Amino acid sequence: MAEESDQEKSLPASQRRIDQAREEGNVLRSRELVTALVTLSGLAVCWFGASWLYSGGREIMLVGLRFNHANSHDPAGMLTHMQDLGLLGLKLVLPFIVATSVLALLGSIMLGGWNYSTKALMPDFTKLDPISGLGKIFSWQGLGELVKAVLKSLLIGGMGVWLVWLQRDAFVGMLMDSTEQALSHLMGLALKDFFILCGMLVLIAALDVPFQAWRYFSQLRMTMEEYKREAKETEGDPHVKSRIKQQQRDMARKRMMSEVPKADVIVTNPTHYAVAIKYQESGQRAPLVVAKGTDHVAQRIREIAQESNIPLLEAPPLARALYAHTELGQEIPLSLYTAVAQVLAYVYQLRAHRAAGLPTDRHHLPLPADLPVPKELDPAATGAVA
Repeated sequence: MAEESDQEKSLPASQRRIDQAREEGNVLRSRELVTALVTLSGLAVCWFGASWLYSGGREIMLVGLRFNHANSHDPAGMLTHMQDLGLLGLKLVLPFIVATSVLALLGSIMLGGWNYSTKALMPDFTKLDPISGLGKIFSWQGLGELVKAVLKSLLIGGMGVWLVWLQRDAFVGMLMDSTEQALSHLMGLALKDFFILCGMLVLIAALDVPFQAWRYFSQLRMTMEEYKREAKETEGDPHVKSRIKQQQRDMARKRMMSEVPKADVIVTNPTHYAVAIKYQESGQRAPLVVAKGTDHVAQRIREIAQESNIPLLEAPPLARALYAHTELGQEIPLSLYTAVAQVLAYVYQLRAHRAAGLPTDRHHLPLPADLPVPKELDPAATGAVA
């Protein structure tokens, strides 16, 4: 299948796609931000340690230019002399190394965070393909990087030349100063120019960071086909999920049906609703709904109840209210206590009549009538059902 063009990638990158890119070492980065921070760290070291750098450089020059007859004829003495110079030089550049290293690391993780990818360390011989390399060079991305590099060089170089031109009289005037005055003056001018050039780098970084963020997330944008494929991989095939959910519903229904023979009474509508109620005085505060359903499920509940000799009571408002406002295994609402209490009282009387062999028809054992069901709990009364 042909690859879809960038114009068709209309959907933003998902978190999974971003995570996959990070695993491959593709993280949001800005080279200009790192360059600006590293340069600023060098400027800070020069600014706050100017006197220390001056004295250290002076000491290196004094030690380096010191020469005597013993060192020239003693190789060990020459090695010791070189070691001293090396230690002085290391002492002088160590603040630069620490500051630039810390800021370089900070600039790298500032946008994309810390990322360690072993895939990025694996050899990729496709990168050695000259045709692919030329394609990247002459691509829009490669040309954009080239134009950016040229503009950056022209901007920084032009600013440097302009600063030197403005300060030409100051440089000529140093010829009339003493050595220490000239060095001090030169260092002051250098720091000033360095500060201005750092400001230019910060400006470039401020423009580059949002551009890199836009390009990074644009490259990770997804087509509708990719989005659907990822959803299928992460969430599973919709048909499989549908079958799993159906199996779960069937299992839950079987568990619910197994509770019907344990119920005390089944309240019906009489055909559209069926709610099974159970109450144990010893361990329950209020009656529980152990099964409920509509239409075919309600019919099956009634069939199991008849097989298990569980009494059925037609009370449409109560059945609708219990079905709408009570979940399985949940206690009935407080406002239905009175109505359910009358139903249970009827059930207990029915059991007593059966145990005593007395008639249980309506003439000898009247059904509960006018059960107090609040209208706001009856879906039919509020218009929630047809």
